[in-house]
Amino acid sequence: MKIEKRWIFSFVFICVVVLIGLFWESKTSQELLSNFGTEKDLVPSDIAWILTSSCLVLLMTPGLSFFYGGMVGRKNVISTMLQSFICLGIVTLIWLTVGFSLAFGTPIGITIDGTKYGIVGNPFDYMFFDSVGGLPHKYLGSTIPFILFALFQMKFAIITPAIITGSFAERVRFISYLVFISLFSILIYSPLCHMIWHPNGLLGSYFGVKDFAGGTVVHMSAGFAALAGVLILGKRKNKNHNPTNIPFVILGTGMLWFGWFGFNAGSALSANALAASAFATTTVASASAMLTWIFFDRLNGRKVSAMGACIGAVVGLVAITPAAGFISIPKSMFFGFITAIVSNFLLNWNRLKKIDDTLDVFACHGVGGIMGMILTAIFAEGENASLLHGGWGVFGHHMVALILVSIFTFFGSILLYKFTNVIIPLRVSEESEELGLDLSQHDEQL
Repeated sequence: MKIEKRWIFSFVFICVVVLIGLFWESKTSQELLSNFGTEKDLVPSDIAWILTSSCLVLLMTPGLSFFYGGMVGRKNVISTMLQSFICLGIVTLIWLTVGFSLAFGTPIGITIDGTKYGIVGNPFDYMFFDSVGGLPHKYLGSTIPFILFALFQMKFAIITPAIITGSFAERVRFISYLVFISLFSILIYSPLCHMIWHPNGLLGSYFGVKDFAGGTVVHMSAGFAALAGVLILGKRKNKNHNPTNIPFVILGTGMLWFGWFGFNAGSALSANALAASAFATTTVASASAMLTWIFFDRLNGRKVSAMGACIGAVVGLVAITPAAGFISIPKSMFFGFITAIVSNFLLNWNRLKKIDDTLDVFACHGVGGIMGMILTAIFAEGENASLLHGGWGVFGHHMVALILVSIFTFFGSILLYKFTNVIIPLRVSEESEELGLDLSQHDEQL
């Protein structure tokens, strides 16, 4: 059997990375070491909760693979599920080598009024998890080991590109997809993560953007990258298919909902009242969105469906993510309610359907993330946190940030898709698409 050169190159690249890691020597500066606390600062209950939350967030990626896999046609179930599942491998290595350092390293950016605001972190600070050990970081999870903080954040980095896959399902070349998500993780996700979640990040610190658990970092970035991917790859040859396995969709939704408690409540980074509040707002918003979705479907002449209930539940989870720790429980019902209506309307909007977003990733995750950010900018509680608690200036900063994030993730993704397409064509051949990606890409079938 003839082996394509690109696969040989990919294997050699992995070997080189592994060897560099094997012989990598610590070069941490004293300035970085001064940011660490001592073992006395560690809180066992916080450690236990974030360990648990990390496991819950990791479970979301297999859950997403079931969620997506049940929706596609029978010839593409395995390929769709693998595109999500493979992120557990490839993004883990990227995060270890350079991703975490780009996201949480020393800020590299611009200076405003004498203060430096980061656009991206120094890639060499924590390369190969250099100095990422058992001591807590004073500013990044001050009661848990720094390595646990890094691993918790890694699970967010894993699921973000996995979310994108639903948009171009049934037509993307697997090796091209691996190249794209590698570039996306390094050049879009990590800088965006730094700008919002690093203590000196440009969007979080200067613009005051509130994103408790990833509505902007994860869902908006994935949603706009998905929209860009659909426009670049074009429509499928045959758009008409019936979901293969609705029970898979229900199972995936349950796994996602279960894992989302780690996603949101874990983002408190402590076993405290804030985590409990985020836990509550998460499940209430999802419940509200699920019921709103099926009732709104019925009001528009569509039957109540298991698929609709599942999509509604996930949309509610997406919407509450940026605000989970910033709002009261009654307000979380409104988050789920209004976002479900807006997302449902756009999902069924004919103009959006024409672009062939296979599993409606933009209408659910992109729009859910946008709605979550806007609603957070209106309702988030705390001094100078939102429109209702700080005025129009605070709200305006959030809207400017929303536009900047949208432009950065959408056009940045377009450039990465085009660059990937130059290296390796993104789209499979017509014959492969007709045969189905399970057989043409992986030589497997249900």
